[in-house]
Amino acid sequence: MRVNACVDVVLSGVKLLQALGLNPGHGKDHSVLHSRNDLEETFIHFMGKGAAAERFFSDKETFHDIARIASEFPGAQHYVGGNAALIGQKLAANSDLKVLLCGPVGPKLHELLDDNVFVPPESLQEVDEFHLILEYQAGEEWGQLKAPHANRFIFSHDLSNGAMNMLEVFVSSLEEFQPDLVVLSGLHMMEGQSKELQRKRLLEVVTSISDIPTGIPVHLELASMTNRELMSSIVHQQVFPAVTSLGLNEQELLFLSQSASGPHSSLSSWNGVPVVGMVSDILFWILKEHGRSKSRASDLTRIHFHTLAYHILATVDGHWANQLAAVAAGARMAGTQACATETINASRVSLRAPREFMTSHSEAGSRIVVNPNKPVVEWHREGISFHFTPVLVCKDPIRTVGLGDAISAEGLFYSEVHPHY
Repeated sequence: MRVNACVDVVLSGVKLLQALGLNPGHGKDHSVLHSRNDLEETFIHFMGKGAAAERFFSDKETFHDIARIASEFPGAQHYVGGNAALIGQKLAANSDLKVLLCGPVGPKLHELLDDNVFVPPESLQEVDEFHLILEYQAGEEWGQLKAPHANRFIFSHDLSNGAMNMLEVFVSSLEEFQPDLVVLSGLHMMEGQSKELQRKRLLEVVTSISDIPTGIPVHLELASMTNRELMSSIVHQQVFPAVTSLGLNEQELLFLSQSASGPHSSLSSWNGVPVVGMVSDILFWILKEHGRSKSRASDLTRIHFHTLAYHILATVDGHWANQLAAVAAGARMAGTQACATETINASRVSLRAPREFMTSHSEAGSRIVVNPNKPVVEWHREGISFHFTPVLVCKDPIRTVGLGDAISAEGLFYSEVHPHY
């Protein structure tokens, strides 16, 4: 189980920017943040859309100043962070599961981790990697700005996760640990690296994955990216064929299609709830072009897609079972974790998924009408099965961070991989 780990410092984005003496100006997206001004413009850009995003902050000193102010800010909360650590922490909540986490683990993170999470000594370091998570609520205003949805903006100056320093430690620990499942994440953290280093580390990632014993499924959790070349390399340079399963959201899905010239790649961004038929087309294309088939030696057979309003689990036939329970469990987790409740509280959630939709936008798909008594819908297309579920969306979310990781973890927990895989 691995690969990126950090401490998330979660606080109000508007309050932090005000504390930094920044005023609301015009939004502008910067693919890399070099200054406080870049941070303010990029935050405003995404808050205005109500969209999640993650960026690398290049200036070490400025970042550490901002991180110190954020960490000491009244009401700032510290949590386990990093997709792999979050998925590990979620799985470790099941007392009969043991988790191996190989990521840069500092003292604060070590203290926050569950007792069932084992960290090899080589992964321990003297200082924590901090990721700053600036949250905003639906309808929150700052100057002329008004957020259409609750969401968050993440930024960090994180070089050890970006360099994937723990990869070798991880692979060497596997023999002793003997896992049933491997979770990889953190490839997006390479955006702060030079092109040459990115290329070199991606090849090392592929080599490391190929060293994982055959028969152990490998899940890759994607995250927000801006570098099309890096995303294209992840798709084409053998990373996709080397993993068994993918987890991603609507922005990562569209960015992946744009980077690798897939379906609907001319679309610049989703407008509101992503069109189910378009999402389905891109998922189909990924599994058809890069997944397991009679003519292709790829291990990729599963994609768990999540967006606020609905989730889809797409699987190549013959490799997975229990998809209905897995996709439903992920949706249930989305509703309970966002509202911080044990079970779904009907008065605190709303249904935002389309009540009817076409299963494809580019081919003659079929029309589906969602039945509230049997909300998980299944359809098939050329040897690939799709399981769709609406999500009961929390109206007043307590915490949106790590929701995608919790959804993926829950989906994996309920998924059954066929042993002949």
